[in-house]
Amino acid sequence: MSSHVPHSIGIIGLGNIGRYHAEQLSSLTAQLDVEITGGMDISPMARDRFEEAFGAPAYDDPESLYETTDSVIITTPNQYHEEYAVGALNADNNVLIEKPVAHTIDSAKRVHETATQSSGICMVGFHNRFASPVQVLKQYVREGRFGEIHHIEAKYIRRRGVPGRGTWFTEEESAGGGALIDIGAHAIDLALYLLDFPCVTEVSGVTRSVFGDRPDYTHLEMWGEHGDGPFDVDDSANAFIRCADASTISLDVAWAANRTPSTEFVIQGTDAGARLDLSDGELTVFESSSAGAPHFSDSEITTRDENPHRQEQRQFIEAVREGRPLSVNTVEQGIVVQQVMDATYRSSERNGAITLDTEPMPTAD
Repeated sequence: MSSHVPHSIGIIGLGNIGRYHAEQLSSLTAQLDVEITGGMDISPMARDRFEEAFGAPAYDDPESLYETTDSVIITTPNQYHEEYAVGALNADNNVLIEKPVAHTIDSAKRVHETATQSSGICMVGFHNRFASPVQVLKQYVREGRFGEIHHIEAKYIRRRGVPGRGTWFTEEESAGGGALIDIGAHAIDLALYLLDFPCVTEVSGVTRSVFGDRPDYTHLEMWGEHGDGPFDVDDSANAFIRCADASTISLDVAWAANRTPSTEFVIQGTDAGARLDLSDGELTVFESSSAGAPHFSDSEITTRDENPHRQEQRQFIEAVREGRPLSVNTVEQGIVVQQVMDATYRSSERNGAITLDTEPMPTAD
């Protein structure tokens, strides 16, 4: 029998992402002595599905859940992140909140302020950091294999991938934005993570809505379902991001585009470079040398297939159990990502660059 009291976790927001988190947690129950003790959603149908699938009670108010849990995972529409994160942290719960921190920069800052005053841990769900090839790539960065990294190309492009036309995903009031705040958040975070989160000094960007509200929008599949709400958000974004250490990021994000899909990240360094494709885990390191004779060397890296959401949950639970501060996916880092997204939107509106002065925060993980 385990010497630990099972760590109790609840899920707030029992839609697709919430159920997926619960499924991954279920596979960790024996390894980490974790127990899913409840869920919360305003939808009776979602609560019924959760109770049937996971054998835990589902509530229509968060206070009942806070009383039965040590930690909560928040997977609601973005506009409710602040409400539930602040409530959970004030109840001394630990929080894993799906990206972004919130739907606006001001809301995100209020989450951060509460997190700094709470005894609970608050982690932001940028799960791509925990993919095996990303972990290898980050270790090579730490070891200095690439020398000084001066530029990263970050692409997160779907051919037709609006997650749910007419749902909260495509409504600015609920989501805070479209493709940029949905998948762009992942691209910005991963690029800054590989650069060790330097100070961001300037953002120049353009956001567009080209495909999402067209009546002739043609797709083969959709992650979510059609809804009756508006489409008043961006479906693509391009940005150029400057940092104080002279490194730069070019960002290319789209829910829909007439091109091949891509989740490609390209690193350009003084000693080596790399190409990572998140869709299939392919990682190639590009090097050159004059040893023996001038030559190029391209190394293909093969890694074990690990579920990044599950690895993220493991990091969160272990940090809570050990009572140690987070060194990865911190709210502070989430705020920087939010600042870059906010600056991209403002840059697009003003048709000019936006000056920033974010706090540098080297990743110690």
